[in-house]
Amino acid sequence: MQFSFKKFLPHLSVLIGFVVVSLLYFSPVLQGKQIKQSDIMHYIGMAQQQKEFKASTGEETYWTNSAFGGMPTYQLGARYPHNYVKKLDSVLRFLPRPADYLFIYFLGFYILLLALKVDFKLAALGALAFGFSTYLIIILGVGHNSKAHAIAYMPMVLAGIVLTFRQKYILGFLLTAIALALEIGANHFQMTYYLMLLVLVLGASYLIDAYRKKMLQHFFKSVGLMVVALILAIGLNATNILATQEYVKESTRGKSELSINPDGSPKVVTSGLSKDYITEYSYGKMETFNLYIPRLFGGGNNEDVGKDSEIYTFFRNLGATPAQARQEAERAPTYWGDQPIVEAPAYVGAVVIFLFVFALFLVRGRLKWWLVGGTLLSLLLSYGKNLSFLTDFFIDYVPLYDKFRAVSSIQVILELCIPVLAIFGLVRLFNDFDKDGRKLTALKISAGIAAGLAVLFLLFKGSFDFVGVNDGYYRQLYGDYGQGYIDALRDDRRSFFTQDALRTLILVVLSAGTIFMFLKKKLSETLVVVIFAALILFDLVGVDRRYVNTENFVSAVKVNKPYQANAADKEIMKDDGHFRVIDVSSAGQGMPARAAYFHNSLSGYHAAKLKRFDELFDFHIARNNMNVLNMLNTKYIIAEEEGQIFPFVNEDANGNAWFVSKLTLVPSANDAIMALENLNTLEEAIYEGPNPGNGIITKRPLNLPSTYSVDSLAGITLTEYKPNYLKYKSTNTNDGFAVFSEIFYGNGWKATIDGKEKSIQRVDYVLRGLEVPAGAHEIVFSFEPDVVQTGSMISLGSSIVFVLLLIGGLWFGLKQGKD
Repeated sequence: MQFSFKKFLPHLSVLIGFVVVSLLYFSPVLQGKQIKQSDIMHYIGMAQQQKEFKASTGEETYWTNSAFGGMPTYQLGARYPHNYVKKLDSVLRFLPRPADYLFIYFLGFYILLLALKVDFKLAALGALAFGFSTYLIIILGVGHNSKAHAIAYMPMVLAGIVLTFRQKYILGFLLTAIALALEIGANHFQMTYYLMLLVLVLGASYLIDAYRKKMLQHFFKSVGLMVVALILAIGLNATNILATQEYVKESTRGKSELSINPDGSPKVVTSGLSKDYITEYSYGKMETFNLYIPRLFGGGNNEDVGKDSEIYTFFRNLGATPAQARQEAERAPTYWGDQPIVEAPAYVGAVVIFLFVFALFLVRGRLKWWLVGGTLLSLLLSYGKNLSFLTDFFIDYVPLYDKFRAVSSIQVILELCIPVLAIFGLVRLFNDFDKDGRKLTALKISAGIAAGLAVLFLLFKGSFDFVGVNDGYYRQLYGDYGQGYIDALRDDRRSFFTQDALRTLILVVLSAGTIFMFLKKKLSETLVVVIFAALILFDLVGVDRRYVNTENFVSAVKVNKPYQANAADKEIMKDDGHFRVIDVSSAGQGMPARAAYFHNSLSGYHAAKLKRFDELFDFHIARNNMNVLNMLNTKYIIAEEEGQIFPFVNEDANGNAWFVSKLTLVPSANDAIMALENLNTLEEAIYEGPNPGNGIITKRPLNLPSTYSVDSLAGITLTEYKPNYLKYKSTNTNDGFAVFSEIFYGNGWKATIDGKEKSIQRVDYVLRGLEVPAGAHEIVFSFEPDVVQTGSMISLGSSIVFVLLLIGGLWFGLKQGKD
């Protein structure tokens, strides 16, 4: 026992070091402050209603009415029964956010390098290189938490796979299963999908190696174990996966039933997102060198160029005060690459890239080829429309690739692969014999390539025009002074280009010099590690601090309550009825999830909202079609006039439910959405058939009457409201058809009339309708998704199986140790 503790002590020291470094970088968390993240601000607005419901009832609601008229909460942080993976994740992320994510970055990468049999000192160095990669820090700054979460567990998954291929079957299987469960539980399927692509590359390299070494039996045994681990990981996350799979078909990530655009022109029908949307953020080919020289293409869209900048001087010469000129200098759009918006460069590090190039000449075998293969695949796919033949092939033929946008984000794979190979450059430097002087040769070549590249950029910077794709906008924005502004901006871009190219050159020279001194036996191995740790931290943290630093932190109150009610909000909140609000003021346009924080809103902020509502918004709501706003029971419109925000009361809103006198069958979704242009939604409703579309409704009634008698006494009143439960009282002397101003979603909403379940009909493209018999009745809508019940049982069973396997694995391991 004492010996085991001593063996673990270095790792414990490293883990404590990771905790310290994580807290030091995000030191304001020690003062109780929180990082202000724009995406999290939107999330808080979207999730406020379900949070309040949980606080008041102790129950989880899987439906919210606060955004986009109503949607499931599956992608809004819903908590499911028996999801023990989340509990384990909470234990691992014990530090205050976002230091917790940085710690998991370090931890996962450290475990991967240990699995690859790297010495703990070099493994710790690699973890720092990975964790401080600029992109990984930037996404924490803007609030892409689920993305960071999924990236953090990627190395741990790879570690389990590597251990399994190394014939550490029990440990490899258990680590693969739990790491995959954590990865899937992070709920960013785009990142998990990219990890899958890297695993395929890794698997291909191991397969080729196994074939050459005649070890195919071992290979397929390992693959079999990993398949079982994958099934178990899926089972542990069954509810989330099943709910997401069910929801994605109805979201903007699924196939649309429309074949026309809002202007009536033909629409390209796809099974997922459109190619233009997928490739909007395509990495420029020349931007590849941003990985090596951080501000080669200007950095981000809002760079602080400082008082010594041309921008500052330009505004001072125009007569601006120092404060005004400083304000302009703090938000200079210096980025001039191919993408529309970039927060910061995806900088991997000059030192890390140099070590990567150095490793290319020293490392051999399958490790090198899956890391290089993953790097190249990631880079080429990140080009998107700038390498259209490859991107189009993946969109058209590779399953699920068309479900994800922002192709440049696939660079997370190279940001993982490059540091691994870079560390193995040092491993080979320290461990391999060097009878033929191969190390010195590798150093000369790699230093020549790395330093030479930086020198070339410095020598030929005059061949670049430093013109950005958005410069025309800024030229117009500043009117008569527009060209002068652009000229000053280009000068600052040129200055960044020169400064950072020179910075990279110096770092490469220092790195190469360190290795040279080691080869000449002037430095010890430990000292080399310390020097590279200092160089990597100086390099990466120096760039990271430009974009995420102490200024990003504010008091916890401002983060947890990011929105303050204005006069319009306060006036609307006096109305205790059930209705919807649309905010068309400047505040609502700038903060789309703001209204959802206070009201049941038609706006919101989400990457996967319900497709039909999104289409309705584009066709009608964005065009202020009052008939559609009325059917959505939009009682208040938050507007702005002469800088004053006020709530306009829409007296014509249809209310919560109503009986219609006419019901019209239309043949397609196209006809349905176009019919809403001039439809009197209070008198008439439309429904679609005979094509059931995506097949959600299994009991679509196609023989509904076209007319109904509605007398003056007929009516429906909402008597009880919860996000997931609505109760109505109806009165009608005749059989009727009722339209409810609630968003239709066929997977979970159930309707009863006097306790008897009835089929819900989708009407008016997005709303719910019911046939209601004559007389007085109680109508109840309840959201009871079967997928949650089914998934929870699968998760519970999988958890039991995993615990039994874990106990069995530990017992077998201990038994082998005694033998």
